[in-house]
Amino acid sequence: MTLEEIISQIEPPDAAAAEKAQQRLDRLTKPQGSLGRLEVLARWLASVTRTFPLSIERPVVFTFAADHGVAAEGVSAYPQEVTAQMVLNFLAGGAAINALAKQAGADVVVADFGVAVDFKPTSGLIDAKIARGTANMAVGPAMSREQALGAINEGARIALASKERGAGLFALGEMGIGNSTAASALTAALTGASPEEVTGRGTGVDADGLKKKIEVVRRALVVNKLDPADPISILAQVGGFEIAGLVGVVLAGAATRTPVIVDGFIASAAALIACRIAPDAVHYLSASHMSVERGHQRLLRELGLTVLFDFGMRLGEGTGAALAIPILRASCAVYNEMATFPQAGVSERSGSQAEEVKS
Repeated sequence: MTLEEIISQIEPPDAAAAEKAQQRLDRLTKPQGSLGRLEVLARWLASVTRTFPLSIERPVVFTFAADHGVAAEGVSAYPQEVTAQMVLNFLAGGAAINALAKQAGADVVVADFGVAVDFKPTSGLIDAKIARGTANMAVGPAMSREQALGAINEGARIALASKERGAGLFALGEMGIGNSTAASALTAALTGASPEEVTGRGTGVDADGLKKKIEVVRRALVVNKLDPADPISILAQVGGFEIAGLVGVVLAGAATRTPVIVDGFIASAAALIACRIAPDAVHYLSASHMSVERGHQRLLRELGLTVLFDFGMRLGEGTGAALAIPILRASCAVYNEMATFPQAGVSERSGSQAEEVKS
């Protein structure tokens, strides 16, 4: 399926399914709205999937990895070789995302979109390599437009293959030394915010490192002639291969009516690009957590999303998204398993009070 075909299949969510879900939620043995966001999530899942009873079957965390040429500017507290080392850690099951995905009953799909080394054929690793890392965005475009589109298509292809195998939920994850710098530049370019507003400490750089990082982002925005009306061009100039891959996952999720759980800062930058390409894709997104990265709030405002929790996390990998999966399952359980007032033989609110609630 081509990118154009994928985009053409993205439709608004089903209002009738949402209303059907709301009617049942309002009849469950509880005061209306008393389960708060769990009820909102149930309505959202119904509108996205259009299937009843609600379920989260075979969730998949897509952890895409790539290196960034901008790492040469000293913007990370870790050396670039950590990207490849962490990919091997994912495959060995020793990373945080492995532990949290296992707890959530989710599979982890690991793909090399542009790590700066060539891996030997390894079980569990998808080879989606576009190049051995992007170019340094502080001196010119990170990649060509053709490379950006190639990475988007690869991400969509991987997601669609998971869908064919029965995946019922997509979660976004990533790994790449230097990618918080790319996400900061993307956020500034897409929102008009200043580098100071959207650039954080990433892997944990000190105060001097943060100043350097902000200046690198500023330089990238000046060097590259960015067109706010062309999100693919912005992605190519200051983005990353793994970020582009996640754009493809979002678009594939929206096209196949699959709920997409967004992780933190980098994943949210990918989500915003996808929504600038296909605005209706935003209806298929749920934000998991609030990253401590300062640009994340700006991205969430642009997307119009509210997070489910704030645990002070900033790891990436899809860890926050994995933590959200049990919350979504709880929402399904409430919807599917609670009795209605008539079923339980419990009296409902009196008529006048019920009308008051609805008005």
